Amino acid sequence: MAEPGNRVAAGEPRSPWLRGGFVLAAAFIGFIAVIGAVLGVASDISGDDGSTTAKEPTTGAAGPSSAASTDAGTACPAPADSPQDVPNSAPTGVTWTLYDTVALPSSKKAGPAVAGKDLARCYAHTPVGALLATSQISVRYLAADDWLEVTRTQTVGAGRDAYIADRTKAEQTAAPGPDDGAHGQIAGFRFVTHNDTTAVIQTVWRFPDGRMQAATTTVLWQDGDWRLEYPADPPDPTPVDSLAGYTPWGGV
Repeated sequence: MAEPGNRVAAGEPRSPWLRGGFVLAAAFIGFIAVIGAVLGVASDISGDDGSTTAKEPTTGAAGPSSAASTDAGTACPAPADSPQDVPNSAPTGVTWTLYDTVALPSSKKAGPAVAGKDLARCYAHTPVGALLATSQISVRYLAADDWLEVTRTQTVGAGRDAYIADRTKAEQTAAPGPDDGAHGQIAGFRFVTHNDTTAVIQTVWRFPDGRMQAATTTVLWQDGDWRLEYPADPPDPTPVDSLAGYTPWGGV
């Protein structure tokens, strides 16, 4: 696990949708309650090679991308990652980079191969690609400035349109809640099931007070990429006492 590095300037903008008070006030449920509570003081993160990475630039894991190349309509480059078994240890070659206040993983082999300010897409059609996709998308559709593009492009499911409608209404009528300084980070994962078209993954989130919760997410392989499923009735997060039964994994 990478160690924290230098802190980002205290005045760095943060998405109000990562503030727990705002999310709870808008009555978002399921795993959103976990990921939506992510907030607080951002830190630079050390990569696997010991280097320090700051807030995510507008380049993909496979190299710089032009603004046009982040368009969801463009084809994905062929990933280097090849089919493999579900990982039972932390994937290698992963770099952790801050997105807003959250350390998110990326890999040159498994994706995202194309990453812009908001969208991060083009994941390998492998278990590791699915793991990276759920980690990235589940944060970005909440935290991105253009969350609507992320949600429309990278989520599917019966609950998606209701989320878009509820959030749009809340943004027009609600004010962000106070920033209480708490923030959650990825601490581990466990594959519930995986096949060529579907991966169900439990991600453990750890908060500064030591509390941990596991959120179950599903990604579906559609139109050449993994997409986060937003069900009509998202499962509630569950408290976790330890990482027993999970693979420890995280960037901070």
